[in-house]
Amino acid sequence: MSARDDILGSIRKSLGREALTGDAAAQLRQRLAQPARNLIPDRTAGRDTAGLTTLFVDKAREFACTVDEVDSLDAVPEAVRAYLSRENLPARLVQAPALADGLDWSQTPTLEIKTGTSDGSEDTSVTPVFAAVAETGTLMLTSDVTTPTGLNFLPENHIAVLRRSQIVGPLEDAWARFRAARAKAGTAGPGDSFTMPRTVNLITGPSRTGDIEQKIQMGAHGPRRLHVILVAD
Repeated sequence: MSARDDILGSIRKSLGREALTGDAAAQLRQRLAQPARNLIPDRTAGRDTAGLTTLFVDKAREFACTVDEVDSLDAVPEAVRAYLSRENLPARLVQAPALADGLDWSQTPTLEIKTGTSDGSEDTSVTPVFAAVAETGTLMLTSDVTTPTGLNFLPENHIAVLRRSQIVGPLEDAWARFRAARAKAGTAGPGDSFTMPRTVNLITGPSRTGDIEQKIQMGAHGPRRLHVILVAD
């Protein structure tokens, strides 16, 4: 018996219930595999990729994100360098290991590049994302050894690399994409790129709080700047 079985068994015992079997268990598995959707606002209905992209960019900017658009991954390093220069930020960063093979930093020799997780001393992180929600301008990021969660929260500045094809309409579509990737990984052989993450972070704009005298303070619980580099597929 696994630790998961032990935990679920303890919960059932506290509720005075037995494990589901037969038709009841089958219905539960079906409901988990294909969850019913609640009412979804109309703002993303009928939008193609271009429409979803426009909506995402508009919503992200509403929440104090900045967005640059580039034609390919090859243009990302220069876009990062230009952003750091424009914001008068130090020319050094830490990138997620997932980006190490996809970005060629040799074209930006003035940048100091580190690959790995953050120890809190870095000024800027660069990470990929799993999906983006056009409805709210939200980024969905998953955590594993190639995309450490610390990169999303410890540096003062967070640069997220997003492909247009990763933009979906409502949040429900982002979770559907997550479940599909997990199901595919479960049936794929060695080398499949998706593993079950330890965490899923939903990030809408840079960190902020209004607890102190009702005045908005940026960077209270995470990065004070969130910059998205949107890459055409």
